[in-house]
Amino acid sequence: MPGPRASTRRGGHFLSTVVLTGSVALAGVAGTLIAATGVISAVQRVPDVSAVLSPPSATVENFLLVGSDSRANSDPNSPDFGGIGSEADVQGTRSDTIMVLRRDRQTGSASLLSIPRDLWVEVPGRGRSRINSAYNDGPAVLVQTVQGALDIPVHHYVEVDFNGFKSLVDAVGGVQICFWYPTRDLNTGLNIVEPGCPVLDGVQALAYARSRHYQELREDAEWHEDGTADLGRTKRQQQFVNEAMKTALARVKANPFTAGDVLASGAAAIRIDDETDLLAAAASMRSAVGDGLLTWSLPVLGEAIDGKAVLVLAEGADEILAYFRGEGDAPSPPV
Repeated sequence: MPGPRASTRRGGHFLSTVVLTGSVALAGVAGTLIAATGVISAVQRVPDVSAVLSPPSATVENFLLVGSDSRANSDPNSPDFGGIGSEADVQGTRSDTIMVLRRDRQTGSASLLSIPRDLWVEVPGRGRSRINSAYNDGPAVLVQTVQGALDIPVHHYVEVDFNGFKSLVDAVGGVQICFWYPTRDLNTGLNIVEPGCPVLDGVQALAYARSRHYQELREDAEWHEDGTADLGRTKRQQQFVNEAMKTALARVKANPFTAGDVLASGAAAIRIDDETDLLAAAASMRSAVGDGLLTWSLPVLGEAIDGKAVLVLAEGADEILAYFRGEGDAPSPPV
């Protein structure tokens, strides 16, 4: 039975790639596309990002996917409200989920790169800092940081917050995730009482993705906390991306009339740059994600710089970054 064997750290975040799930699943459902026009027009746009996006490439199309921990419009009646809080409890907006979704323009295949939040890079206007600090200065600065520090072109920007994530998961009917052991996180409310492959609803999925203290009840009847931190969480999030996208595609193929609900949830959940054509992007991604995504994590090493625990690029990173620039073949093997 496959299952997550990873951990998370402080992670008020989740798989922002799931924001594409609804639109990817919808693309190709001809009867729904016309009706979808009004929904798409309601998608929130992020101003000032388009000006810093890369020009179209002949080899790759890259989406920068960002998870925001905004508590805006949080529901005090939601079962997870106590673990999330409101805007008054947690002010401001941060992100420690940053991913690049790459579509190969020649083959149509899709790949996903996770960027660790603690990666030590040059941030415009800040100097050397953790990459997630770039988001504090706005999405445009984060785009510029990814492009400048990693030399990866960014053609589209997509963002989702807590509430949007939950609504998307519920819109596709939940996402099945397998667990080897009873699993819990007392902080986020994650509670898997027995091994197996339950279908997580939006609340459960967010608790899983936000888990900072991910524990498993092992054979010795003791709870063991997995200490792989951000790197472990990354692997679990990548797994969730694959399962969510495959779930959305399967659901819409089985019942095309559900596509409207998925799209409506997606439109309400996401913010994108002000030039991306969401339906065109969905159409281009639909076939790419049908067989799942190849996933990579940047090789990193832990260091202490200026008294801060940070990550720096390690051997093997150049090959992966070159691939996401559209230069050369895919590294082998992906992780």
